[in-house]
Amino acid sequence: METESEPYVRLATLRQLHRVVADLNTARSLADTLQTVVDGIVVGLGYELACVNLVRPDGDLVVAAFAGDPAAEALITGRVGSRASWERRLTMGECWDGLRFIPHTEGWVLLEDDVPQWHTDGPDPRFEDEWHPEDRLYAPMYASGGELLGVISVDRPRNGRRPGAWGREALQMYAFQAAIAISNARLRANMQRALVRLEREQQALRASEESFRQAFEYAPSGMAIAEMGGDQHGRLLRTNDALCRLLGRPASVLRRYSFSDLVHPEDIGTLLRTSAEGGRAELRLGRRDGTYVWVSLRNSVVADAADGPRFLLTHVEDIEERKRHELQLAHRASHDSLTGLPNSAELRARLGARLCRRPQSARASAIEALDAAFEGRDAHGGQAGQTGQVGQTGQVGHDGYEVRAEAGGAGEHGFQPDGPDRYGGSDPFDFPGAPTAPTDGPYDHHVHTVAPATDVDDGTKGLAVLFCDLDGFKSINDRFGHHTGDAVLIEVARRLTTGVRDGDTVARLGGDEFVVLADGLGAADAADLAVRLRNAIIPPIRVDGRAVRVGASFGIGWASCGMSADEVLRSADQRMYIEKRSRSKAHRRAG
Repeated sequence: METESEPYVRLATLRQLHRVVADLNTARSLADTLQTVVDGIVVGLGYELACVNLVRPDGDLVVAAFAGDPAAEALITGRVGSRASWERRLTMGECWDGLRFIPHTEGWVLLEDDVPQWHTDGPDPRFEDEWHPEDRLYAPMYASGGELLGVISVDRPRNGRRPGAWGREALQMYAFQAAIAISNARLRANMQRALVRLEREQQALRASEESFRQAFEYAPSGMAIAEMGGDQHGRLLRTNDALCRLLGRPASVLRRYSFSDLVHPEDIGTLLRTSAEGGRAELRLGRRDGTYVWVSLRNSVVADAADGPRFLLTHVEDIEERKRHELQLAHRASHDSLTGLPNSAELRARLGARLCRRPQSARASAIEALDAAFEGRDAHGGQAGQTGQVGQTGQVGHDGYEVRAEAGGAGEHGFQPDGPDRYGGSDPFDFPGAPTAPTDGPYDHHVHTVAPATDVDDGTKGLAVLFCDLDGFKSINDRFGHHTGDAVLIEVARRLTTGVRDGDTVARLGGDEFVVLADGLGAADAADLAVRLRNAIIPPIRVDGRAVRVGASFGIGWASCGMSADEVLRSADQRMYIEKRSRSKAHRRAG
């Protein structure tokens, strides 16, 4: 071509350049693009050898494609040259615009570096622009941001001459197009990898969602997803079949509710105190038929996406059977196994819950107690009673209440502590449910229990304790056996329970002894109640076709703050024995 006219050379080169550049854009992968680059140089630009040295992520350059000589291709393809050696080469020799030419007279110093190379010996050039086998011509390729993508290396021009001005420009233009093609190929490769990765992630997500859906839908216990935050906080969005069966409601109906709509009114506080993240609670949820079922709730927070809305995932486990067993155990621990009445421990707990350690005047009404409390304040807001000294009979003590401390070891409230007896321990105030004595202020939230006067009915109402002992029961038990005796106790318990008001307590203290707690009664009311209960017990009791009769002796005691539960029971017991001894045996024995 060098012998042709300049316009013809340019036109023929442009046609070749156009064809090989068009081929660059048809390659499907990065490897195909690199091979097309070197093939285009050999086919269209008139060089016998060409290779592409591609920059790796670590900065070194690897021989990624080679064309022109299979032996050379097998020898150097895949070999790596350091970035420092390549930067040295790109600063040596002659700069032909964007190209770098290193003549054989300078290139001998590069024979021992680590850049992969293929060369042959040859004679010295016969004329000035003749190509020598050790001449080197490089065309660096840069990305749009100026980053080095790689270097094209060419050798052995077919005309045996160094390229002229137009040949250099054509190689430079080709290197520019090759850089674009390689960048596009890399972009396509990255996009393809991203698409593959995205598809895998989507498949994994779909598999995870399907696994969650199956685990949610087919879980043996209830599951629910509810909204978090906003006006619809707590509204059920999704429920599984197990929860629908548990509550007897279809999923379409449950989506109208939140757990706060379904929870038992007594458990709403428990639900509100349950935290969203990791919260646990045991409460009752309402069924469609109006009944309630005990469940265990366990909460966790899940997000719809990385920055998506959060939802409340609640696991609902049916614990009705366990709660029933717990209640049965608690009932057995606090109730008599024969009659089903509260036992001695439960009786003391209920009685102790009404008592505190502070004595209350037997005749002071609630209004009088308040008046006395406020009148006890001095001009500076203090209390006159707080400076009183305990230890002299009749002096005013703490909070303005009258206290007694007599010689002989009486306690600070005037009650003589006793040793252990059949009612409990030695500490008169060591009983279940006894509130701690208030120590500040003349008034507290505890409603003090007041004992009415026994000699005259002044209208004061109190907590009556009726101690009942059956008369003639031992002879029935000895004569007819324990089976008959048990049947008698069961019937007596039923008659006592029938004869009292709702809210009153009938307890079996042990053996043939029963205790009735009746609040809000005066002295006359308690006496009338004892008569009614005695009359209810006297009628014959039929057991196995045989009629037997028992009588009953009642002693009426009164609970009052400052007393212990055992003291109250002992007082009623003593009055019962007084009442029993006051009647003849014939009158006591009803049958």
